[in-house]
Amino acid sequence: MSHPNAFAEIAENLSYLDDWEDRYRYIIELGQALPALAEEEKNAENRVHGCVSQVWLVSSSNGDQLIYRGESDAMIVRGLVAVLIALYSGRPAREIADTDAITIFDELGLREHLTTQRSNGLVAMVNRIRGEARQLAAA
Repeated sequence: MSHPNAFAEIAENLSYLDDWEDRYRYIIELGQALPALAEEEKNAENRVHGCVSQVWLVSSSNGDQLIYRGESDAMIVRGLVAVLIALYSGRPAREIADTDAITIFDELGLREHLTTQRSNGLVAMVNRIRGEARQLAAA
């Protein structure tokens, strides 16, 4: 299964960055480019539980495709949200449910320098996205 163009571009750009500090900066830049959520979208229903920082994911569907938007109050986590959106948003629910972002992040070396708390938060975000996709695919 191929990855969406937006994610493939991120993966390619990361492959050119050997230094972890450069990778951090790039991830932060991706997060800064995310459009802000409306204040009313930053609610308990959209909040991702299991993240130490505040993270909100908003999903909508277009047929069987899920569209994601998100935000975080932490710069690096906001960047991780941006990477997940690039990987998952706009894809059919079945593909999302079948795509393990954690394995992909490990292959890209994106988790090796994350704190345990950030890594756990990443897993919580992935579980939330894939869980929603499984529900939509089963409907």
